[in-house]
Amino acid sequence: MPDRAADFLDPTLRAYLPDPSALTDMDVAASRIGDAVQRGATVAILGDYDVDGACSGALMAMGLGELGARTINYVPDRQREGYGPNAQALLALAAQGAELVVCVDCGTAAHDALAALRGRADAIVLDHHKSQGAPPAIVATVNPNRADDESGLGNVCAATISFLTLVAVQRELRRRGFFATRPELDLISMLDLVALATVCDVMPLTGLNRALVAQGLKVMARRGRPGIAALLDVAQVKEAPGTMTCGFAIGPRINAAGRIAEADLGLRTLLAPELATATALARRLDEINRERQAVEAGLLDEAMAQAEAQFAAGTSVALVAGERWHPGVVGIVAGRIKEAFNRPALVAGIAEGTAVGSGRSVPGIDLGSAIIAAREAGLLIKGGGHAMAAGFTFEAERIEALRDFLAERLAAAATLPNAPDLAIEGTAAVARIDETLAAAIGRVGPFGAGNEEPVFVVPRARVVRSDRIGRNEGTIRAIVEGETGGRLKTLLFRAGENDLAAALSRPAGEPLNLAGHIRAEQWNGRTTVSLILIDAAPA
Repeated sequence: MPDRAADFLDPTLRAYLPDPSALTDMDVAASRIGDAVQRGATVAILGDYDVDGACSGALMAMGLGELGARTINYVPDRQREGYGPNAQALLALAAQGAELVVCVDCGTAAHDALAALRGRADAIVLDHHKSQGAPPAIVATVNPNRADDESGLGNVCAATISFLTLVAVQRELRRRGFFATRPELDLISMLDLVALATVCDVMPLTGLNRALVAQGLKVMARRGRPGIAALLDVAQVKEAPGTMTCGFAIGPRINAAGRIAEADLGLRTLLAPELATATALARRLDEINRERQAVEAGLLDEAMAQAEAQFAAGTSVALVAGERWHPGVVGIVAGRIKEAFNRPALVAGIAEGTAVGSGRSVPGIDLGSAIIAAREAGLLIKGGGHAMAAGFTFEAERIEALRDFLAERLAAAATLPNAPDLAIEGTAAVARIDETLAAAIGRVGPFGAGNEEPVFVVPRARVVRSDRIGRNEGTIRAIVEGETGGRLKTLLFRAGENDLAAALSRPAGEPLNLAGHIRAEQWNGRTTVSLILIDAAPA
């Protein structure tokens, strides 16, 4: 609406930050955490191994530690322990002296595991995954997606819930006079972690999320957090970080450790106290990410072939599986299949008769609810997630029954086009594309889910020069000339050997209509404008 245009173009926390008390159980959680802080008690923080879990864990560890609590961090090993809290880990944390265990980005469905803590330690869950039925019988479950929550915050990530919890705890402690002789938390400085998690967990960049990301990217640009500064350095990011930086440079490196190596390495990197330690950890993450890419490449072709056969048979959703497929990369492969076919995709690795997998969905198709329904129908050993992503475990012999159940539950996906429609914002001649236009487009950012980056068509452009650049020469850089003059740099990532790559590799060929994103890029103090290519067609 026009009266909110200023807030949209310059989203501030003042305009969008809600009262944390709107979340069910938040006041109870803040009070219990406040008690632990005042006593300097030991608080264990158990988190997930992905970016949202690492950022949530870092927020709580840093915030509670600065307030005076003793914190213990724990991230379950993906392969040995699976997702979320387990009884053995929880009891071990209590044995280390934790009087309170805070589960971040997990725990909503862990009723049995959390019950093991009864009489040994209190528990609080800070989560955002979909929930059905009553929450666990613990001190508090703060989750905007629990059935009885009316906060309207169902589209935020767990790091946002953790941040709002710190806001509520600080408010509670302020009410108690706790800060009469000590400084309050600098909550704004923590927004880099919230922004990173929001982008990497593919939350819609509207309203509160948009404000958190816009302000968090400003904090990130100052490079005050050694861990993020080191990750930016190993990714060779020189310009001011944006959503692409979070999603394609920082996020995959943090995720890689939880997928195939040390589950808590990403968390330790974010919590590193100084740059030398952070740099060593970030370099290790970079190495692991390369290993992850090799593992992913090893099973992608086989998984893609299975998915193609299933979609050719008319199913609405692909569920593919293979013996010894690494559980750490199945989510990434599911994402690749989803992108290729514009349908929900689930990928699982089978070992000793048990399949462990991950799924990715497309807008409008709620995968998390379908997985929860499959679990309740007895088809899964465990499973959960949100609309766009889910994790699950099942007995391998039940794969056909599960595939049929999901195909029926997600039947609406069968009506989707084979590729997502490309929404075109407008046309722009090469001669008209400059820094002024790129800056005007950039003002509508940050871009991501829910606020997609606009796509422009550049008509009748001819390739005058092209080359392959980057790691493994996976990017094509082509200089194009417009019909009415002017030249423009274009970039095609993940170029491969497809028809589009071939067309861009033919200087002086037929004119092309190019579709892509117009961006201003900073490099060595200079600003250049590029067209990031999505598609092309003969003019």
